[in-house]
Amino acid sequence: MDQSRPKPDLIIFDCDGVLVDSELLSCRCLSEVLAEFGLVLSEEQALELFLGRSTKAIEQHYRDLGQVVPDGFLSRLKSRVLETFAVSLEPIPGVEAVISGLTVPFCVASSSDIDRVSLSLDVTGLKPYFGDRLYTAQMVRRAKPAPDLFLHAAENMHTLPSRTLVIEDSVSGVQAGKAAGMTVWGFVGGGHYRSRDGRAILSAAGADRVFARMSDFWEV
Repeated sequence: MDQSRPKPDLIIFDCDGVLVDSELLSCRCLSEVLAEFGLVLSEEQALELFLGRSTKAIEQHYRDLGQVVPDGFLSRLKSRVLETFAVSLEPIPGVEAVISGLTVPFCVASSSDIDRVSLSLDVTGLKPYFGDRLYTAQMVRRAKPAPDLFLHAAENMHTLPSRTLVIEDSVSGVQAGKAAGMTVWGFVGGGHYRSRDGRAILSAAGADRVFARMSDFWEV
């Protein structure tokens, strides 16, 4: 596939930070719930450490520090995130216009669990566009930055990796897409990139292109 002007057979969207503007909300929830369990982590640190990563990465981070995430933490975090999303989550501006106009198959592949992805798409009105084409880190052995999730999605969508375009907002997601042999476009229009140089960050991670507005989706 021509990486400057691809004509893909499949487009895989990440969910958080690409379809829905959720990353700052997620980091706030993580920081608050960790504090409830006596662990200090700022929203900025949460963003730096866990953007695009699964909850397994959180547990591994604290294990590496010689700490154990307390019992009940993950269930409390999930509840807090779902409660927050239900009242505060918004779609990425312009994304519905993009997906409603697509003429090629598309799906979601997210590091979040299926309940969170389903709720995110539901409350933002995007769920009908995706149906059951939702793939999450729960379905594979290794989460992003490993390529497993994207390869799983492409296989289920009956598409070759080389004919697949991935839209991602995180370093781990870009790395996963490239490791899968796919073309990857980095998206930096989410609220979490307002004070960070997302273009430099995702370009350094290997993104084939970086863009900041969904209205520029096909403008190369």
